[in-house]
Amino acid sequence: MGISKSRNIGIAAHIDAGKTTVTERILFYTGETRKIGEVHDGQATMDFMKQEQERGITIASAAISCKWDGHNINIIDTPGHVDFTIEVERSMRVLDGIIAVFCAVGGVEAQSETVWGQADNYKVPRMCFINKMDRPGADFFDVIHQLDDRLDAKPVPFQLPIGSEEHFEGIVNLIEMKARIFNDGEMTDVEIPAELLDKAMEWRGKLLETLAEYDDDLAELYLEDEEISIELIKKVTRYCVLRSMFTPIFCGAAYKNIGIRPLLDAVVDYMPSPLNKGKVVGVDVNDPEKKYKRSPCTSEPFSALAFKIIHDPYVGQQTFIRTYSGKLKSGDTVLNASTGKKERISRIMRIQAKERMDIEEVGPGDIVALIGLKDTRTGNTLCDRVKPILLETVKIPEPVISVKINTKTRAIQEKLHHSLRKMSLEDPSFVVRQTERTNETIIAGMGELHLEIIVDRLKTDFNVEAVVGEPSVEFRETITKSRKENTKFSKQTGGHGQYAHTIMIVEPNPGGGFVFENNIRGGNIPTEYIPAVKKGIEDVLNKGVLADYPVVDVKVILEDGSFHAVDSSERSFRTCASLCFKSAFKKASPQLIEPIMSLEISTPDEFIGDIVGDLSRRRGNVLDMRRYRKGSQKISAEAPLMELFGYATSIRSASSGRANYSMEMAQYAPLPAAMQEEVLEEARARIDGE
Repeated sequence: MGISKSRNIGIAAHIDAGKTTVTERILFYTGETRKIGEVHDGQATMDFMKQEQERGITIASAAISCKWDGHNINIIDTPGHVDFTIEVERSMRVLDGIIAVFCAVGGVEAQSETVWGQADNYKVPRMCFINKMDRPGADFFDVIHQLDDRLDAKPVPFQLPIGSEEHFEGIVNLIEMKARIFNDGEMTDVEIPAELLDKAMEWRGKLLETLAEYDDDLAELYLEDEEISIELIKKVTRYCVLRSMFTPIFCGAAYKNIGIRPLLDAVVDYMPSPLNKGKVVGVDVNDPEKKYKRSPCTSEPFSALAFKIIHDPYVGQQTFIRTYSGKLKSGDTVLNASTGKKERISRIMRIQAKERMDIEEVGPGDIVALIGLKDTRTGNTLCDRVKPILLETVKIPEPVISVKINTKTRAIQEKLHHSLRKMSLEDPSFVVRQTERTNETIIAGMGELHLEIIVDRLKTDFNVEAVVGEPSVEFRETITKSRKENTKFSKQTGGHGQYAHTIMIVEPNPGGGFVFENNIRGGNIPTEYIPAVKKGIEDVLNKGVLADYPVVDVKVILEDGSFHAVDSSERSFRTCASLCFKSAFKKASPQLIEPIMSLEISTPDEFIGDIVGDLSRRRGNVLDMRRYRKGSQKISAEAPLMELFGYATSIRSASSGRANYSMEMAQYAPLPAAMQEEVLEEARARIDGE
């Protein structure tokens, strides 16, 4: 099967829009499964983790291959919960197209906007499936309005629903002008119902009018009111979808098996192949200014991106890769361009959720799992050893919440650390660290649910019973003023002493991360010691100065210093730089900054006052209020994470269980001075007490 017959697509949307159910139906109709698995009874093929089955949500992006109409389709079903946004992010990096699933009742939810923004960032073509048309409150045209208004999706319906809510029974195909009625999974083509014919003609006219903007031949036929062939409509649609000129809209009810087969046809007709994606751009391993391109063909040198790691109890570590060029055979040795290390490929597998199939080789444009890699992490580039290339990596979000974790007995502490290390390899947004002062183990992640799943997996996957503290906010330390500091470090011992001297300027660098600038002239500090100076500063960045929170957004300029021909060493300069930076930091008006969360709350009108009042008490700000549906509003707001622990219970209580919300990280902002002192006192008490 050629590259042109391949499709790498993701299925993504807000939680509860029905992504996994859509995927299960796709697997059933493509013959990958003989029985339809359901999310609500924990039998979904894509949700093969125990935690997914228990909660009815998708946590890990599962990759699966299936076939439809002579095409090979690789599908990645991604999570909709914001705590697992990294799963969506790394999937976007390797996908060629997306089916964005929207609930016909909920419409465009907060996480839908996040996913849409991620797809925009990676320029991924997409089409929409409006699901749950059989639910009470389903409104196809209202969701289309939201797609246009809130996502600027330029939605173009290619189907119309026949009926809605409990009367939803099929779809009108606006290209072929046929109706399809679905009954117990059986699909029957019929004439368009008389009461829908005028509306179907109207929307087909809008569809053709849109297409006419992008193709002269079709425009000429449209203006002369001549018949336009289905082939020409599909050709122009594909051209437009590949360039994200508009978004085709399809509809159905996955749970009732309505609309899935026409959706698969649309994937084949309109979604890009790896050939359409074109050349991948990378840089020289040693010179980032030098760029290379690799075409999706077997004659090019091999290149691929590792985008996910799963530890499987049967085969060990599975490293999922998206191949871009060349061929890879089992037994080959490749270069990890990100680390400079070589990796031997012992096995190549095509994954079908729970099932695995060994294959001898893989070509460009495919998604497979490799077995036997030792030093490859998420975002690493694997490539030809002779002609290396470094591809753009995956963006990893910063964790915003943390907990202390320990074991009931010392005997299994090593097992705890080993298990946590494995999980941090799988999930780069999950961070494990040891505090230097107290030697505590801290785990940090994207939200309470994220860490809850981690702890649950420790017990079920690794047989480690963990004792977990209360969740706390991942504050950051930074500075608001510049400071010049002059530090000498001198220590005499029995043999050689230690000597180092650094003069540095520390200044704020808002939003710019850590920047190190070397202004040493005339060899006052020898070149070989400069990396040690930078490393000494980085030691402090990781451990914190005011408490044990990471230091961010500082620029350090190494101005001057001195050395001793005998007593100076890398170690002494590393120590001196740490002391110098700490001293400067404390005098540069240090400040704690806290994570501010973006909230989207859906509530009936009668509870708005209570909910807004509660937000104000939590130092929240309402940014926008808009109609959600009749009698309901959507509130967009921001509030500090430290004020939002237990918010789920609070909002349920304030609305008699009728309001719901989602939240995601928005930005970091200064913690009010009075609260900063309180937080630091707690941190000092914690450190002194242990």
